[in-house]
Amino acid sequence: MDMHTVVVGTSGTTAEDVVAVARHGARVELSTAAVDALAASRLIVDALAAKPEPVYGVSTGFGALASRHISTELRAQLQRNIVRSHAAGMGPRVEREVVRALMFLRLKTVASGHTGVRPEVAQTMANVLNAGITPVVHEYGSLGCSGDLAPLSHCALTLMGEGDAEGPDGTVRPAGELLAAHGITPVELREKEGLALLNGTDGMLGMLVMALADLRTLYTSADITAALSLEALLGTDKVLAPELHAIRPHPGQGVSADNMLRVLAGSGLTGHHQDDAPRVQDAYSVRCAPQVNGAGRDTLDYAAVVAGRELASSVDNPVVLPDGRVESNGNFHGAPVAYVLDFLAIVAADLGSICERRTDRLLDKNRSHGLPPFLADDAGVDSGLMIAQYTQAALVSEMKRLAVPASADSIPSSAMQEDHVSMGWSAARKLRTAVDNLARIVAVELYAATRAVEIRAAEGLVPAAASQAAVAALRAAGAQGPGPDRFLAPDLAAADTFVRAGALVAAVEPVTGPLA
Repeated sequence: MDMHTVVVGTSGTTAEDVVAVARHGARVELSTAAVDALAASRLIVDALAAKPEPVYGVSTGFGALASRHISTELRAQLQRNIVRSHAAGMGPRVEREVVRALMFLRLKTVASGHTGVRPEVAQTMANVLNAGITPVVHEYGSLGCSGDLAPLSHCALTLMGEGDAEGPDGTVRPAGELLAAHGITPVELREKEGLALLNGTDGMLGMLVMALADLRTLYTSADITAALSLEALLGTDKVLAPELHAIRPHPGQGVSADNMLRVLAGSGLTGHHQDDAPRVQDAYSVRCAPQVNGAGRDTLDYAAVVAGRELASSVDNPVVLPDGRVESNGNFHGAPVAYVLDFLAIVAADLGSICERRTDRLLDKNRSHGLPPFLADDAGVDSGLMIAQYTQAALVSEMKRLAVPASADSIPSSAMQEDHVSMGWSAARKLRTAVDNLARIVAVELYAATRAVEIRAAEGLVPAAASQAAVAALRAAGAQGPGPDRFLAPDLAAADTFVRAGALVAAVEPVTGPLA
């Protein structure tokens, strides 16, 4: 567990803090300012609750049932009931890191002082996170509008001591037992609090933040594998010259070209073909790698801007304003987040596609400029990396299906009160699968490219120092290369782990300097 503490204040949080809490178990603490803001906004809600006029979320029903005024003696039951009735998710359990991000981001909005939740409810949320208790949340149940309702409801259920949750030891038990074991008193919800715990974009936002962190690593890794493939194919690095990219000044393109150029510094393979078998141009998948990788990088930057705005937001309905008004709004709509989640799935699919095309070129003796068929140890006796490319191609095909936007769909709900929804949760769930697949695709290219570079080295050519470092680190990580009586799957799995962990980037940076 990460022992550093993330302090939650009134003005949002950072992507780094989300990752620290979600993935690394960082502790959570409420700032004094947040506690004060919570108390102040609660006074406003209590004053409105005492008035005879109905106020949405305080003294009325919800959604299509908002026209019913709820009497004082039924309001606590109303808040309990909204959590219980909305905890209607189905399907497989959602990953622990996603649930922790979901809870932390809801706490971030609660702590803003715009929700009317009491300080003790917020503190209970922090206590549950710090105890390592993770509510059981299911795959299906959010339309990405009025918040990630079912997922957040399952989290709120745990705060009430109801439903199931996973303890720090990984065992699923009744939430009430887990709270008691950690000395946490279940909350008894009052006016507006049940609604405030459910009404946010926290699930889709948490998945966006973590996808961005993973994709940053994968894009740098893909720059490296593209450079390795260019080198193994005896391509020319002249297309990476800074002056060429300066006249088309997309920022990401220049960054990717620079990364590739630094990986290839000192290579004895690039341009080698010009001496005996001139090629006017390399294939698009080789020559245009900076343009494709760079466009994806620029998309990541835009998505990070959207994520940053959302991390600074207080998403609830209704909200408590500083002047004492409690106003209904539409800020819970997930469209801004949903769009970029889908955009990222598109660029991830295209990155996977160009990686696969280079892998196929490395394996084809008619296009690989002297490499053995399928990079086999003894072509014909063994099939080399033939089926590794099949696996990579299958993953690319799935990536293309996952690139179909979820946010282009909408399905009405709540008796047509909620008649246009974002499907942002669905966009986030498929993006997680896409990112997972992309790591495998990059790993297969890495495995093929390092194998090809080794073959070139055995022929007497001298690879770039960064390429040699990548090969040595991958072999040390357990991906040994084709040979008689060897199963390929463990090597591919080792390459996959190597890429996901950022080990490829770490292996070459001592030679190249920090890569972007």
